[in-house]
Amino acid sequence: MTNETSNEIIVLTDVSMIITVVQRGMGDEIVKAASEAGARGATIYYGRGTGVRDRLGILGMAVEVEKELVNILVSNDQVDEILERIYKAGKLDTPGMGIAYVLPVEKAATHVPQDLLDKLGDH
Repeated sequence: MTNETSNEIIVLTDVSMIITVVQRGMGDEIVKAASEAGARGATIYYGRGTGVRDRLGILGMAVEVEKELVNILVSNDQVDEILERIYKAGKLDTPGMGIAYVLPVEKAATHVPQDLLDKLGDH
């Protein structure tokens, strides 16, 4: 990542990835809730999943179900708030609705707006 005044790479180290797997069509709700809690962006992609609840039919064959996966990179101090909002928006307390989990990120590099750099410099 470079900023406008130099070729310096700004590496973020206090970040985590919140990954949410939800029913197809719910990804936008997850992103909206995360954005309202302070997340600055997300990546949505599609997949198929199976689970114990999906075992139906003859011979107990698993039925593949379409899913949306939402990845959101957030600062570590935002994780709890954003995860809670995602949990509520995705109705993850309901069986079969999905799962959200957090993974540590060792390093991330991207454009960081100057106002955010200034704010981080104050800490």
